[in-house]
Amino acid sequence: MAKFGIGQGMKRKEDQRFLTGQGQYTDDLAVPGMARAVLVRAPIAHARITGVGTADAKAAPGVLAVLTGEDVAADGLGDLPCAALVPGRDGKPAIGPAYPLLVRDRVRHVGDAVALVVAETPEQARDAAELVEVDYDALPAVNGIDAASAPGAPLVWDAAPGNLCVDWETGDAAAVEAAFEAAARVAELTLVNNRIVVNSIEPRGVLAEFDAGTGGYTLHVSTQGPHGVRDVLCGILKVEPSSMRVVSPDVGGGFGMKIFPYREHALAAWAARRVGRPVKWIGERTESFVSDTQGRDHRSTARMALDADGRFLALSVDTRADLGAYLSLYGPAIPTVAGSGMLAGLYTTPAIHVRVRGYFTNTLPVDAYRGAGRPEAAYLVERLVDECARVTGLDRAEIRRRNFAPPSAMPFTTALGETYDSGDFAAHLDKALAEAGWSTVEARKAGSRKAGLLRGIGISTYVEACGGGGPEWADMRVNPDGTVTVPIGTRSTGQGHETAYSQLVTQALGIDNELVTVIQGDTAAIENGAGTDGSRSLPAGGSALQAAIDVVIEKGRRIAAHALEAAEADIELADGRFTVAGTDRAISLADVARRADDPSQLPEGMEPGLSASESYSPRASTYPNGTHVCEVEIDPDTGIVRVDRYTVVDDFGEVVNPMLLQGQVHGGVAQGIGQALYERVVYDDDAQLVSGSLMDYCLPRADDLPMVGFAMSPTRCTTNPLGVKGCGEAGAIGAPPAVINAVLDALAPVGVTGIDMPATPERVWAAIQAAKPAAAA
Repeated sequence: MAKFGIGQGMKRKEDQRFLTGQGQYTDDLAVPGMARAVLVRAPIAHARITGVGTADAKAAPGVLAVLTGEDVAADGLGDLPCAALVPGRDGKPAIGPAYPLLVRDRVRHVGDAVALVVAETPEQARDAAELVEVDYDALPAVNGIDAASAPGAPLVWDAAPGNLCVDWETGDAAAVEAAFEAAARVAELTLVNNRIVVNSIEPRGVLAEFDAGTGGYTLHVSTQGPHGVRDVLCGILKVEPSSMRVVSPDVGGGFGMKIFPYREHALAAWAARRVGRPVKWIGERTESFVSDTQGRDHRSTARMALDADGRFLALSVDTRADLGAYLSLYGPAIPTVAGSGMLAGLYTTPAIHVRVRGYFTNTLPVDAYRGAGRPEAAYLVERLVDECARVTGLDRAEIRRRNFAPPSAMPFTTALGETYDSGDFAAHLDKALAEAGWSTVEARKAGSRKAGLLRGIGISTYVEACGGGGPEWADMRVNPDGTVTVPIGTRSTGQGHETAYSQLVTQALGIDNELVTVIQGDTAAIENGAGTDGSRSLPAGGSALQAAIDVVIEKGRRIAAHALEAAEADIELADGRFTVAGTDRAISLADVARRADDPSQLPEGMEPGLSASESYSPRASTYPNGTHVCEVEIDPDTGIVRVDRYTVVDDFGEVVNPMLLQGQVHGGVAQGIGQALYERVVYDDDAQLVSGSLMDYCLPRADDLPMVGFAMSPTRCTTNPLGVKGCGEAGAIGAPPAVINAVLDALAPVGVTGIDMPATPERVWAAIQAAKPAAAA
């Protein structure tokens, strides 16, 4: 095995610059003549705009421009698009109203963008923004699914009666109905999947430059997908992609929220053209709460039909999803096509029917957040499976084993059409239970009772579809000095791509890892790129890179054979040298690269350069899966929940770097625990954001999180050449149901049978108090 090749836990190459303050984020960038932009945002959730006064702002010190929706219209700019207008049950696509860069007539959520102020400094821009006079004629607002779907509710959009964006379904309704009629038992739950703020450590930002001489734009954007941002912005600005370069510097977290194009990206580019100066906009933390897409926000009723032996016969799911005031790029797809396919879980349930209704509300748009529909599905399924165990009297682990799709069934196609290529679900369940001490938990519960505390343990299993989608691109060049350059279309937001991709090269060429440079996030460095989302970087990007590696090695072998006057079949590559098998005759990789640049030293008909540009189109998704076991202790006097132990066993197929993988799981578990116990977006009845800062919105702190025991139970993926399964979202998928199942196990002795996320101390304490009269009776 090559030093720091595939399978080795190499420390991240990029950490040296991050830990020594040498990282370069969008806000670190400055160019000569740079101006600063600030948005004027609506302070109320729903209102007609009857006037926008800009004279005082334009006269303020340092102001270069004050731009409104009228200016946007005059310059003919387009709106933000939605790429996911999924068809409804009637065949009609989701209702997709305009998502303007700057609102002209009617604001629809707190933070809606009304005007853009450009000034010499951020302080001057902020001061001038306060001088913009906007006359609002307040309208009734709707907050939340229940309010939006109530008869006679105020309309967010006149074109959407009942505030309904789409009514979508999948599955076999008739088969499900027949199964429920024949069922021996039925389990049913109504669940809330709480809305959350993404809160990446680096707020969004953009620095835009316009070259009047060429008509070209250069944008530095904190984004997961520079090529996608470029293509959408070119559509909005009505320019060709060849005239725009988008560069993504270091990105301090994305979690899906930074894959989308935003108003500020287009507005900064437009403003740079208007004022003839580079324009920079950097969001502040409180601005993130009213301008970044948010996640989750579902209300679901789920029913499971079971036979007399506790086997699942049919699943029925009815979900209402809050999509916000506008449709973000993938908004309608998240609760429908992105998540619903995973409602089969790891089980053989033969009939499933899913209905999803998406509603407009006077709140921020909702879109993909780490897992993008799959955490919502796993939460519903695994909470319901625990309810099935309660209804049947079966052990929670046993009912899962009884209904798992077995390894012998692989590839297994679910009732919703997803085909799991590989997996041994009982194996990771059994391993997780053993690692977590499932068989000895009663002794720990007794110890907690003596201390006046409640202890509970919970299981969740999960599966997700990821790592599929469209093609990804990678280039590779071996330079004459023996170094290797790898431009690639994905973009790291903290996952460690520079390290993982270099390990693929190191493994194949047998060279030192430090000789490999990975170039990401620049549309000028590589022609195409799908970006980083859906845990697809290694399954798709890594497979594209492997294809490029294979082409380069084949070219190198031909050149080496030509140079060494040997048969190509006799040339071997190891430790950065091409050798004639069984001899000491060899030529280094660097020498081959130098020869590759000299046409006179190449075999006849070979193109110069030891390089390749390749793409890879996934032929199917990957299906990582696993088991989470969570153990909590609760103080019944305060309702405080402490996560005491946490165990994860995952199947991610082949592993490139187990250290990176473990870090991804740990981060996902932290976010999942955050959703389960702490995080919740709160709007009041007027759709004012109450939880609008980190003073009011609770993120988990280090001392809220346990040590996470992590192990693997891998089965090789059969749908990509590396055999890998996506891992980036898995922790956030498995954690919420494991935590809440543990909380409910702890609360069962005091009579609490249900609780919604987040299980805050207030909610837990209130549930205990409410259960006391029932227990006494």
